[in-house]
Amino acid sequence: MGKIVKVSGPLVVASGLSEANMADVVRVGEQHLIGEILTMSGDSAAIQVYEETSGLGPGAEVVTTGAPLSVELGPGLIENIYDGIQRPLEVIRQKTGGNFLPRGEEVPALDREKKWDFVPTVQAGDKLSGGDVIGTVQETTAILHKIMVPPTIKKGTVKWIRGGEFTVEEKIACLTLGDGSEIELDMIQRWPVRIARPYAQKFAPNKPMNSGQRIIDTLFPIAKGGTAAVPGPFGSGKTVVQHQLAKWSDVDVVVYIGCGERGNEMTDVLMEFPELTDPRNGEPLMKRTVLIANTSDMPVAA
Repeated sequence: MGKIVKVSGPLVVASGLSEANMADVVRVGEQHLIGEILTMSGDSAAIQVYEETSGLGPGAEVVTTGAPLSVELGPGLIENIYDGIQRPLEVIRQKTGGNFLPRGEEVPALDREKKWDFVPTVQAGDKLSGGDVIGTVQETTAILHKIMVPPTIKKGTVKWIRGGEFTVEEKIACLTLGDGSEIELDMIQRWPVRIARPYAQKFAPNKPMNSGQRIIDTLFPIAKGGTAAVPGPFGSGKTVVQHQLAKWSDVDVVVYIGCGERGNEMTDVLMEFPELTDPRNGEPLMKRTVLIANTSDMPVAA
């Protein structure tokens, strides 16, 4: 546990954190504001706080969690609405009963109570490695979620696996590793945001993506696996183009990140997507969408 010695806007300096590491998530002050250690110098740490720091002062306590800033991956992401550090906004609104996000609120990103129907695709005795699919969950009517072996596991043999309805934290399988140790798997993976997810093969972007907008497909075609940018001044329609691409593109999943958006523009997305139908399968667009509502009134760092 450390103590604050300096507060400069969202940047906080604390001492007494000799056991902490760079990139660790910390809880700051009485309200347990979420922060991340940027640099360490001896037992002193410079901390980026992802929430409003008004009211903080020297002497306030800082506690490290001992883990880097991470996201939770698993069934329940689709159809959800998060802020910039993966706090589920709808769940927080139900918990607090208000329309404003309280500081220091702690809510798990994935629902711990909801049960998912897990269908195994491997059996006892199968040899697996990181990234192999062990089963599936029908997350929404449009998305079949594949549950994989965490990429940090090199090789293992399935000792047991079971199907049925489970929460994301219940154990669904057990692997015996090469050294004889065993590891039990559930449906949730926590992954540090500063580390890229590994992949086995990278495909060349050689297939066109149907954006649903004829002018874009004709003059500015986009490849599946490629990237594109829409530069322009204020009010030129960048966000509207983003909305149209998210609505009508020929894609499986949309992760819509409204970073620094006006609140009314995010509201338009929240109001329209549940009402619109995916032209490919007739399902509501929210059945394939994750929304990150990181509006311009949030702290810049978040």
